[in-house]
Amino acid sequence: MRVTRAGRALVSAALVTAAALTGTSCTASSAERPAARPTATSASAAASLAALRAAQRATDGAASARVRSTTAMGGQLSLRADGALRWRGHLTGALTITYTGGATAEQMRALGVTSMQARYLPDAYYARLGDAFARRAGGRHWIRYAYDDLDALDGAAGAGFAEQVRNTTPGQSVKLLLESDDVRRAGTDTVAGRRTTHYTGTVEVADVSDAELRGQLTRAGVTGGTVDVWVDGRDLLVKKVEKGRTTSGGYTQTAYYSDYGTQVAVTAPPAGDTADFTELAPQS
Repeated sequence: MRVTRAGRALVSAALVTAAALTGTSCTASSAERPAARPTATSASAAASLAALRAAQRATDGAASARVRSTTAMGGQLSLRADGALRWRGHLTGALTITYTGGATAEQMRALGVTSMQARYLPDAYYARLGDAFARRAGGRHWIRYAYDDLDALDGAAGAGFAEQVRNTTPGQSVKLLLESDDVRRAGTDTVAGRRTTHYTGTVEVADVSDAELRGQLTRAGVTGGTVDVWVDGRDLLVKKVEKGRTTSGGYTQTAYYSDYGTQVAVTAPPAGDTADFTELAPQS
């Protein structure tokens, strides 16, 4: 299939978008680590850790939820997303993503794309870029990014992304906060009409004790950052904020979770309307 240079740019931008949404991406340069926070007492830290472990179990066990989020990656990309995800077994779900700013968003806007639909299935991630993309890709509206193909790519952009998607759950933010040396209870708040307890802490990936999590974060280019979570009376995550630094500037992601246990049914787009990432990517 012949694809224009602009079409290939959209293929790359859709992958950048998906990477921005995969959750545990709070990054901080070692030269610009977050300022030290007050150290919690042993008793209060133990109570916070116990509450967070309960939140991780409850949130992981709920298996699905509605999600709405905003993400900003320095001057590169900012977006908002809304949809539903299921994380029992393999990640599945669908999100509608709207580009709100940054160089990547401006590039896509110049090519006629201001939003996209994303579908997550056990073997692949799908992105629908609409008519503007279809005109540059043989009439097909969807791109399929098979995780096996991404694993075969060099660098974190491939295997790192596929691994992040496979491990994306709301509970990952709680798991990351459990690795903080200064985790503490930061009070109570009403979030989206629900009474919640706020927990906060800083994380340095080099100090993460869970080898699997540390390896995943390192391969994704994460060095550290801050994590804040709000947990309701059922031990379910209601809100999370991750902040840090990237090579292109500051990174912030805020996400809200609701309707835990919601039904999530996602199917692959029609094969005749789908182009494979390997057909569209620039050839060396």
